[in-house]
Amino acid sequence: MKKRLLLCTMAAFALVANVCAQEWKMVVAHTDNTFDTIAVEKVKEVTFFKGNSGTPDPKELGIEFVKIPAGSFLMGSPLEEPQRESGEIQHRVELSKDFYMSKYPITFKQYDKFCEATGRQKPDDYTWGRENRPVIDVSWDDAVAFCEWIGCRLPTEAEWEYACKAGTTTPFNTGDNLTTDEANYDGNYPYNNNEKGTYRKKTVPVGTLGKPNAWGLCDMHGNIQEWCSDWYAEYSAADEVVTDPKGPDNGTYRILRGGSWTTRAMQCRSAYRGGIEPSSRLDDAGFRIVLVK
Repeated sequence: MKKRLLLCTMAAFALVANVCAQEWKMVVAHTDNTFDTIAVEKVKEVTFFKGNSGTPDPKELGIEFVKIPAGSFLMGSPLEEPQRESGEIQHRVELSKDFYMSKYPITFKQYDKFCEATGRQKPDDYTWGRENRPVIDVSWDDAVAFCEWIGCRLPTEAEWEYACKAGTTTPFNTGDNLTTDEANYDGNYPYNNNEKGTYRKKTVPVGTLGKPNAWGLCDMHGNIQEWCSDWYAEYSAADEVVTDPKGPDNGTYRILRGGSWTTRAMQCRSAYRGGIEPSSRLDDAGFRIVLVK
């Protein structure tokens, strides 16, 4: 078992994306990290083709994207939220652009294609199975390498929390509580003295538990922690409005969000912040990806 730490406080096309949006647009990622947006009329599926040799058929990747609308929200948790951490200072964040986030975390099946195409060693699955289980045993650097290969990036911490909350103001996007029928976490440690649940002691395939949140994202609570692009840092003052924050330029720990199969329910809260050295490979940490206009 790998060590685990949570801090309390190419114009390139890469995949098949089922983009859940009323206005259909195709987002094209370039090697200089810029993006072009092309309007697409009367389509339900946008297919991105990547030209690099050794890349598998994009349809084999099967990555679905959900459109997250631009907007503002209160990042962090209110003082009255049970089991909150002192570092979760609420502050107003504005996200100025729509973005597309993968509906599920990247799976072993998808990541293994990347390893086969690039000659990287495949990560350990701890005998739990691969295929549609979320990929684990990947460092922050591994996740970034996958993103660069496919023409995407990791979400910022603000994008992650905004997408997770999907307009909610409760501890979880499910409401004031989170059960083990809704998410995979250590059910011996329920939230706020609620009823105990199941402790599965491993990951489950993506999309197995619960329902999508209001914006169509699955598994934002539990199963695996998810790498974000930011270095860990304390939040700004509560009265300061921040636009499109990306975190500090350097640091010691990279952000992990969402809790996992081995954490307590309180660590699965929308506002909970974790962090660890970016070189760490954990049995409960993976990632999802983002495209921006």
